Amino acid sequence: MAESQAQQIPPRSRLSPPLTLSPPFTLGRRRLLGGAAYAAGALAVPAALAGCEKPGTGEDGGTVTLGSNYSDEVPKKALADLLAASELDVRVNTVDHNTFQENITRYLQATPDDVFTWFAGFRMQYFAAQGMAADLSDVWGSVGGGYSAAMRTASTGTDGKQYFVPFTYYPWAVFYRRSVFAERGYQVPRTWDDFTGLCARMKRDGLIPIAMADKDGWPAMGTFDHINLRANGYDFHVSLMAGKESWEDARVKQVFSLWRELLPYSQPGANGRTWQEAAQSLGQKQTGMYVFGLFVGQQFTGDVAADLDFFPFPQIAEAHGQDAVEAPIDGFMVSSKVKNPDGAKALVRYLASAQAQAAYLGSDPNNVATHNAADTSRYTALQKKAVELVGGAKQISQFLDRDTRPDFASTVMIPSLQGFLSSPNDIDGLCRRIEAQKKTIFAS
Repeated sequence: MAESQAQQIPPRSRLSPPLTLSPPFTLGRRRLLGGAAYAAGALAVPAALAGCEKPGTGEDGGTVTLGSNYSDEVPKKALADLLAASELDVRVNTVDHNTFQENITRYLQATPDDVFTWFAGFRMQYFAAQGMAADLSDVWGSVGGGYSAAMRTASTGTDGKQYFVPFTYYPWAVFYRRSVFAERGYQVPRTWDDFTGLCARMKRDGLIPIAMADKDGWPAMGTFDHINLRANGYDFHVSLMAGKESWEDARVKQVFSLWRELLPYSQPGANGRTWQEAAQSLGQKQTGMYVFGLFVGQQFTGDVAADLDFFPFPQIAEAHGQDAVEAPIDGFMVSSKVKNPDGAKALVRYLASAQAQAAYLGSDPNNVATHNAADTSRYTALQKKAVELVGGAKQISQFLDRDTRPDFASTVMIPSLQGFLSSPNDIDGLCRRIEAQKKTIFAS
């Protein structure tokens, strides 16, 4: 996420019938308001993070509201810094990332903010097709020159209109601490055999080889995706996500069999651990590696941050090599119930600028800007390496919970993967149950 198969990111920088992506894209996660708040039509969330000095943001003036899932400390502060540098009057309503994602549909059906944080691709297309998002084609008329055709595709609905403004992206890879590898004489693995061999050596050395967390439901999806992409290739992976392949296929069972080989080397009790806790185990040199997104860097500062590095997930089948990279795109949409349409579009135009993205990354250097003209001179070594990784990829996927139907991801895949982590021996039964639920959901 061939041009017809996958769009390239430039090296800079639940619920209804399934949607058909036209054309296919693969560019490049995470309860928003509970019961009483929905019934009251109110946002039961913290109020403004930032407001600036010039209040008029539309013909009628007034404040623009922004529903944000930037709830962790680093991105929350970075967004506040970004808006403080603008000339817009914006009130940010911040909600825990997982809570936001799990309840996004009810949020958009109730009393949403003018602008909200969301994801490119299928997840964007879904809400656009449901009439829950405003057409931003006119915004793209003024900002589109700063983006590649691939970014436009990732922001385009099935009706050919644009509904999304890209902001940042981040690749997934295998993260480690360089000092641990240097002290122990470990070599970066290129193949699956290299990888499992390294895991065995780390275990003998007293390290837990692989940090693992899935309390939030989505992190383990990254491991599934990478094994499937490496073993079966990009085309099969996206076809499986689209509901076109059987989960009882021998190729899917192979993915779980390969993953089961890694479980003796993985942190036990993953379903009770947050991704942040798993990241801290890496930082404290309790674990040797972590399959995760670049934003894992938000958990580290100083010498530990400088010591962080990554390598692409190892090759499994030579035919597929390490061609595919997961690089989800985050950005912004405008609600179809927008109260200040002019102000909302002024805000997303600003967010679409190279200057805004640079201001954000100045406080959160754990993503990569999507704008072609973004200033990369202050990029960290990890950011520069991320640009190279994505720029050299032949195919780029988004992530399991973005590349498939939201209801399938949340109601089927989250409990299925958590069940696999706690009881991995009945792969046939697991795949049979997933396939039965898939047929019901994708036929609706």
